[in-house]
Amino acid sequence: MSWKTGYRSIYYDGAPEPDDPDLSKPHTALLIIDVQNTYLSRPDRASLSPEDQRRYDAWTPFHKRMHEIVLPRTKDLLERFRRNGIECLFARIACHTKDGRDRSLSQKMPGWNNLLLPKDELPSQIVPELQPIGDEIVVTKTTDSALTGTNLRLILTNLGIKTVVCCGIFTDQCVSSTVRSLADESFAVVVVEDCCAAGSDELHHKELEIMNMIYGHVMSSAELNALMKLT
Repeated sequence: MSWKTGYRSIYYDGAPEPDDPDLSKPHTALLIIDVQNTYLSRPDRASLSPEDQRRYDAWTPFHKRMHEIVLPRTKDLLERFRRNGIECLFARIACHTKDGRDRSLSQKMPGWNNLLLPKDELPSQIVPELQPIGDEIVVTKTTDSALTGTNLRLILTNLGIKTVVCCGIFTDQCVSSTVRSLADESFAVVVVEDCCAAGSDELHHKELEIMNMIYGHVMSSAELNALMKLT
């Protein structure tokens, strides 16, 4: 199954196959979203209570996917974009204040989204495998969408970008919010399926189905490499 027929929701059942997206190198950018140290660090399982061990185990498939699929393929894609002189940008969640008083409401809510990631501390940094180099642009956000809380829309416009290739975590949260914002601002979007992850594979695949064709196109890194002739 190709990207033209995969991830079809009920809304696009029977719809014609889409045209190839405009992926001309001067007008395309790679955006890597929230692949930060905080999401890949894990405590020693043996030190945890039984309930915390249960939650630890529930997250093991995510970490396995990140280390075996997402990180290696995103790193490969990043290197291909760099070799071809294509813009590479990064977004990360981080607050400007130590106590996080500048965070958006969603990042102050109890539970999973209650994030306190001061911008200069290690947990908020992009993982070593995907560190920006040279003058690659990094935007710091206190919102889920990389556009809502930053000047990324203006940056992309100034760079002459028309299509944004999105990778990162979490598929159903910050990636999805960013994709929707980009689409609303009339950017074309490609989501690279094997360079994204959610807390579970079920959430990952369902969100891709929801986004596909209405907010952008979902494809694999291999399909993207072939379309863009990235070596």
